[in-house]
Amino acid sequence: MSLNVWCFTGRLGRDAETRYLPAGTQVLEFSVAVDVGYGDKKNTIWTKCTLFGERGGRLAQYLTKGTQVAVSGEVNLREWQDRDGGKRSTLEVRVDKVDMIGKRDDAGPRQEQQKRDPPKPTAPSFDDDDDIPF
Repeated sequence: MSLNVWCFTGRLGRDAETRYLPAGTQVLEFSVAVDVGYGDKKNTIWTKCTLFGERGGRLAQYLTKGTQVAVSGEVNLREWQDRDGGKRSTLEVRVDKVDMIGKRDDAGPRQEQQKRDPPKPTAPSFDDDDDIPF
């Protein structure tokens, strides 16, 4: 028995696209940029994601370029030869679960709102009529 599940987060590189197989099955495809490492060692892995069935059709409108997502599914490394005879490969994930965790501009408006409307301090309320048992 083997287990093949990859869980990752990243940003969509472009809007998700819907297509249909000859049998009529709906397929949603999107690419996710996954950053690995940090500093001068930072690298981006592009991952092709495929979600089969009606669920993908319902999500398509929300999966737009720049959206942050958390994805889990079965991973596969597909290899092929390009037109020039060079060996190429890509990571592909057959998506089991996808969660939207934000948009590129989510941090900006929240921070701006906080700058305009700072929280108002509230003083604790004390009831002087209470008997304090100590």
